Amino acid sequence: MGVFTAMNVSATGMTAQQLRMDTIAENIANAQTTRTEDGGGAYRRKIPVFMEKDSTSFDNILNGYLDYYRPNGVKVTQIVEDPSEFRLVYEPDNPDANEDGYVEYPNIDTVTEMTNLIDSSRAYEASVTAFNASKGMATKGLELFSS
Repeated sequence: MGVFTAMNVSATGMTAQQLRMDTIAENIANAQTTRTEDGGGAYRRKIPVFMEKDSTSFDNILNGYLDYYRPNGVKVTQIVEDPSEFRLVYEPDNPDANEDGYVEYPNIDTVTEMTNLIDSSRAYEASVTAFNASKGMATKGLELFSS
C-alpha cells in the first residue's frame, strides 16, 4: 500500500466520523422533540451506515490485477432512522398527548449518544494519527531522496 493510499484511507475515515458526530449532535439536540417540522410524530433517532469505498475498476478485475486486498477507505451510504419504539410519557396536559394522555418522545438515550460520540471522537483521532504518520513517512522519504 502506498503512502498516498494510506492518507486517503485516513481522510475518508475522518470524513465519515465527522458525519457520524454531526448525526449524533442532531440526535442529542432533538432528544425532546415531540413534533417534527412537517407536523408528524416525534423525532426519530438517525444512524449513519458505513461501507467500504469501492474504487476498483472493472478493467482491473477483468485483467486479474486484484491478487491482494487494496484498502479503499470508507463512505457513508445512507443515514437511516432507528426503528425502535418511542418513549411514552404520561402528560395529559401536553398538546401532543394522545387520547390516553401519553406523549411520544424520541427514541434517543442521551447516555448512549454520548458514548457513541466519544467512540466516534476516538476513531477520528486515530485516523488523524494514521494520517500524520503517513505524512511523516512521505516527508522523510522526500528528505532522503533530496539529500
